[in-house]
Amino acid sequence: MSSINVAIDPRATAVVCVECQAGVLGENSVLPALASDARAVLPGIEKLVHSARAAGATVVHATFEGRLGAVNPGTAPLWRAMAPPTEEWAPGHPATRVLPELYAEEDLVLPRHHGLSATWGNELLPVLRGRGVRTVVFAGVSLNVALVLGAGEATHEGFEVVIARDAVTATPAEYGEQMLRHTFKMLGWVLTVDELGAAWRAFPAETNVQSGSDGGRTA
Repeated sequence: MSSINVAIDPRATAVVCVECQAGVLGENSVLPALASDARAVLPGIEKLVHSARAAGATVVHATFEGRLGAVNPGTAPLWRAMAPPTEEWAPGHPATRVLPELYAEEDLVLPRHHGLSATWGNELLPVLRGRGVRTVVFAGVSLNVALVLGAGEATHEGFEVVIARDAVTATPAEYGEQMLRHTFKMLGWVLTVDELGAAWRAFPAETNVQSGSDGGRTA
């Protein structure tokens, strides 16, 4: 168990898998260096989603479905690099589909069509709040940009934030370790998948999901 002695209500938790889709982490990735580095953590992401479903947590897939004809990618170098290879992406395109080993029918798929953050200015966080979620666990890619923007936004919006450290990565991978140590630890808890599972099991099963005001946790 983590050195942080914490119990987290799984029924008030959402695991948000960011861009774990064929066009990003699959064989034909538009970001091959990232896809290569992510291979080491795919088993951790798969373990996390299975653990989350078994515990009663919500699993969400935050995908990118293309820019819907927008022609100006903006000034961000990442957007400008991704614009040409994702030009044909649209809802239903094979590149936008969640990796099959990570998907189950009961999961939520909340795609976006703009921005580098999975949460900024879209419906993801309002949907989770409406479902009674108080703790957001981030997994997927990447620690370089999307995850740090999403974790910052979720923290700003009053959610408790967890980063599943063995279910996330950056490119290069060693940079991700620096981000976890020096940035993400300032935004929330950085826990392994096993530590998070233990935190879910530690939460009293009889506790009402609507009770309390401590974000669904006990210390």
